[in-house]
Amino acid sequence: MTAEPDAIVVGAGLSGLVAASELLDAGRRVTIVEQEPSASFGGQAWWSFGGLFLIDSPEQRRMGVRDSLALARDDWFGTAGFDRAEDHWPRQWAEAYLQFAAGEKRAWLREKGVRFFPVVGWAERGSGEAGGHGNSVPRFHITWGTGPGVVEPFARRVQSAAATGRASIRNRHRVDELIVEGGRVVGVRGAVLSPDPAERGAPSNRDVAGEFELRAPVVIVASGGIGGNHDLVRGAWPSRLGEPPAHMLSGVPAHVDGRMLGIAEAAGAHLINGDRMWHYTEGIQNWDPVWERHGIRILPGPSSLWLDAHGDRLPSPLFPGFDTLGTLEHLRKTGSDYSWFVLTQKIIEKEFALSGSEQNPDLTGKDVRLLAKRVAPGAPGPVEAFKRNGADFVVADTLDELLAGMQRIADVPLDTELVARHVHERDRQLDNEFGKDLQLAAVRSARKYRGDRLIRVASPHKLLDPSAGPLIAVKLHILTRKSLGGIETDLDGRVLNADGTVVPGLYAVGEASGFGGGGMHGYRALEGTFLGGCLFSGRQAGRAAARA
Repeated sequence: MTAEPDAIVVGAGLSGLVAASELLDAGRRVTIVEQEPSASFGGQAWWSFGGLFLIDSPEQRRMGVRDSLALARDDWFGTAGFDRAEDHWPRQWAEAYLQFAAGEKRAWLREKGVRFFPVVGWAERGSGEAGGHGNSVPRFHITWGTGPGVVEPFARRVQSAAATGRASIRNRHRVDELIVEGGRVVGVRGAVLSPDPAERGAPSNRDVAGEFELRAPVVIVASGGIGGNHDLVRGAWPSRLGEPPAHMLSGVPAHVDGRMLGIAEAAGAHLINGDRMWHYTEGIQNWDPVWERHGIRILPGPSSLWLDAHGDRLPSPLFPGFDTLGTLEHLRKTGSDYSWFVLTQKIIEKEFALSGSEQNPDLTGKDVRLLAKRVAPGAPGPVEAFKRNGADFVVADTLDELLAGMQRIADVPLDTELVARHVHERDRQLDNEFGKDLQLAAVRSARKYRGDRLIRVASPHKLLDPSAGPLIAVKLHILTRKSLGGIETDLDGRVLNADGTVVPGLYAVGEASGFGGGGMHGYRALEGTFLGGCLFSGRQAGRAAARA
């Protein structure tokens, strides 16, 4: 490209690629600037499990799930808890996204070649109240090909346009300033960084080799959130979640650093809901890390016994897979940065999945033969690799041996007598097919859903049953992941300033905009909504910018 582009997209992640694709489809010329090397094309989405939130899909109906837009709306707004004046546009985005997820989202993706695994997952099962937090039904649709499968059609569209000169992809271009003239954003300027052979997600150098300036009528900020910058995470940490942890793992690469949020603010953008964030409590240290403090999230089924760092059982309904931020809030109030799962080999074989495209080679590689092993005896290969090599796993034949192993890797004193008491009390509840333990009741209820019974939830059994062994304990860390607030935008993705008027020429998408409007999830998310938010916000802004 030699002529001035019609739009500049800052960031080569999913939301930026979607926005660029829409602009290209409308006949516009696009330049993408990205500070990382070309190996990281696709951004965070490439690493994801590929879960997408759909409403009343054919996959749900085939699994016997009765869903509706009305039920999903109840779940979303009951989860979001919108309660601020700044939530005007986030509310509008939430409603628009629900319409999209119940309407053309699936058909639009299928036209691009995206397909879904037939079993729908049930994430964020919630607070136990009909009108409260959580998904009333399974809505987590796993993409065939995981995160790379979601990224691929949009990456292919941009790369094909680059081959014909209608798009330009400029890696190692770090934006340091949005150019504002006459109250309008007219371009970007920054530093050209030295080449770096870093692999996808790995740290790259920040050596400045030159400067650049690019101009266009439209600039779209698609730079992501703050999850790789622990100082920013701690600075934004809300008091309602207790004190920020001294130790956290990173669920995203270090380049997810939040720089562009401040740069956009300096150009007039209004940042809202910065205290709303989404971090997991089931993080484990990656035994084969790509970036510093690299953590992987366990996507757990509901059966593991969950204990705080001292050995006390988490209260109902803080069961695995039910209430991410409720669990985070509770654990932070115990004053420790980690917790424990206690489980059996029978549970790990059926209930442990690991988040990340690289941890699911069968789904990512679309390998049907490898996928078939998920229903065979034994845990998936990546799970067994973590059990064998991971620093956070303890495997033992007896409870005494397990407790000794937990003590060896504990950072604070573990009350072993308390742990043993919880294990025995839970096991006694299995002498009958009924009882007062609400977690076991939840397990039995989950197995009434065909998908959970087939591949996700183990049949109830005693932890100390030798035939279900060996026993396993997993030390779980807090894992940074997503920003739920960000740049305030209208439904076209146009950036707003503090008085609610549009900043001419500037758009924001994806996590930089809180996935739309500055925080369409409110305080909490329903899962499967982050990639979907990138898709929807990128589409909205790309189409609007093409009309501008």
